[in-house]
Amino acid sequence: MGEDAEELLRGRVQVINLWRPIHGPLRDAPPAVCDASTVAAADLVPSDLVYRDRLGETYSVTYNPAHRWFYAPEMRAHAALLLKCCDTMADGRARFMPHTSFIDPTTPPDAAPRESIELRALVFHPA
Repeated sequence: MGEDAEELLRGRVQVINLWRPIHGPLRDAPPAVCDASTVAAADLVPSDLVYRDRLGETYSVTYNPAHRWFYAPEMRAHAALLLKCCDTMADGRARFMPHTSFIDPTTPPDAAPRESIELRALVFHPA
């Protein structure tokens, strides 16, 4: 972001992901998302995100029976998930959206391995 970084970071920043399977129907490791309104701040644990040349941070999610999880079974290549992964606005709206994939016990043993594509965008709002 070069010389614009300081100014951009003064305003609201969001991390938005667009995710979709390359082939469908997706039966192996379907995506799951947690209703952000059911996630307490104490449920989020800072975790190191280790890269070859730097150290970042992400959140791990602790178990809470209040969480409401949803999943997208058998997604097709024309379907996509839009995920707000992070939002610096702290006014009561959802700031983080826990998401994962999981081993679905109903997956047929001959299901094709999951192949997907993801686009991550940084969205900057002026201060």
